Amino acid sequence: MSVWHQIADTAGAALLLVGAAICLLGVIGMIRLPDVLSRSHAATKPQTLGMILVLAGVALRLRGGMELATLGLIAFFQMLTGPVASHLVARSAYRTGQVEHGELLFDELDEQLTDGK
Repeated sequence: MSVWHQIADTAGAALLLVGAAICLLGVIGMIRLPDVLSRSHAATKPQTLGMILVLAGVALRLRGGMELATLGLIAFFQMLTGPVASHLVARSAYRTGQVEHGELLFDELDEQLTDGK
């Protein structure tokens, strides 16, 4: 095994560890944060970043063409579906009255819903 492979393996292991730690922080945020909007924020941003770091770590360990393409597809769909799903959960929570309107700094959705847009 060459020195570059050892460096790539070590960097891949470090990225796996950091990505898993960021995903863990997102899960803790989802459990500990008080309302739906805060939880949806914690569900998307740390999870997406952690998933990207984990996938980068796996890519450094595998180094194959087909594996890299598969990991790229996983990253693409993760970045596409995670924020959209969280947005829809937050919007449905808003529409069903699960959001404290007094705690919001800006409520642009209320103006859109009352205008009929």
